[in-house]
Amino acid sequence: MSASPAPRVRYRDALAVGEFRALYSAYTVSVLGNVVSTVGLTVLVYERTSSPLLSSLAFALGFLPYLLSGLLLSAVVDRLPARRLLVTCDLTSAVVVATMAWPRTPLPALFGLLLVVSVVTSVSSGARAGIVREVVGDAAFVPARSLMRISAQTAQIAGNGVGGALLVVLSPRTLILANSASFVFSAVVTRVGLRHRPAAAAATGTVLMDSLRGAGAVLGVRPLRRLLLFGWLVPMFSVFPESLAAPYVIGSGDSRALVGWWLTALPVGVIVGDLAGVWVLSPARQKRWMARLAVLGFLPYLLFVFEPPVPVAMALLAVAGLGSASSLGLDARVRDTAPHAIFARVMTINSAGLMTIQGLGFAAAGALGETLSPGLVVALAGAGGLLTIAVLRPRLGARPVAATAPDARVRPRRG
Repeated sequence: MSASPAPRVRYRDALAVGEFRALYSAYTVSVLGNVVSTVGLTVLVYERTSSPLLSSLAFALGFLPYLLSGLLLSAVVDRLPARRLLVTCDLTSAVVVATMAWPRTPLPALFGLLLVVSVVTSVSSGARAGIVREVVGDAAFVPARSLMRISAQTAQIAGNGVGGALLVVLSPRTLILANSASFVFSAVVTRVGLRHRPAAAAATGTVLMDSLRGAGAVLGVRPLRRLLLFGWLVPMFSVFPESLAAPYVIGSGDSRALVGWWLTALPVGVIVGDLAGVWVLSPARQKRWMARLAVLGFLPYLLFVFEPPVPVAMALLAVAGLGSASSLGLDARVRDTAPHAIFARVMTINSAGLMTIQGLGFAAAGALGETLSPGLVVALAGAGGLLTIAVLRPRLGARPVAATAPDARVRPRRG
């Protein structure tokens, strides 16, 4: 007798859980505040220095600490109760961000504080991803993750526009203070809306050594390592067009105003792709079609070798964004493959790798754009993404098997 297929799970199954609604609303407000604040911070740095390089550094520094925290601090997500860790991270970020808005903060200190916020945020993102599974259960984990991804993409679309509009009537420092307030909001909602759960594991040695052992344990599970690499390298190539927005649009002779529209095309496609993937595809098809959907995300990039007009290029980017539905299957496979005892740590390392390699993708696109045309660079990114899928896909087709904890020193707490 064959097993019945897994029931289709909708967004409403995740949103029906009160604790997830609290996590989701706290995250949404916080990420929107961060995007708006980044607009204010880049303008603030430029006004003080008149340096485009230093102004862009205010954006790029947000990516750098993720690798450090993922390798050296990931054990924290297992050692502390999730609610306490999330609230502590939010309140710490609120204080640090408020300090950044102080008029007399020296520029080196400003960048240092930005690094601190990024480290704290990277730790909280792993803890949040881990607790989402505990809150909504395995079945609703994928749509819950999709909702948070949609929030992040929506924040990119709305936050940049809102931040730019607010700068007409507010100072950059006011936008930064608004971000501090968003962290306070997140802390309060998380504290009230999330129930206490004990820490996932007992402390074993220093945080540094425990984190390094944990990273080795996570990356030592070969099927999981392949999934994480897939989830890091595919987005690395997909961000190339965003890095080349201004060179492509201005180089085509179009208005600079189209740069903003260019930057919204891919996120719009991502949102539509996630929505359609959850509404239309069953859980089994989300996993089975993961590689196919990822291919869809890069085929439009190949057409950039012909340097299409900007409106056509933006349409191609929107179509490419639909391929982000591959993240649904990837989330399900990581959930099924990662040892449950260190799942929060897996998600912390996953977030660290994703942000770090995306940052490298932005840098690589800019470097290639120095000598090659923007259209050719995007086409090369498409080829690189397809090659990545071809290399990693063979073993992704197999049915995932839950792994056991690879390191006995990472123990779930009893009682």
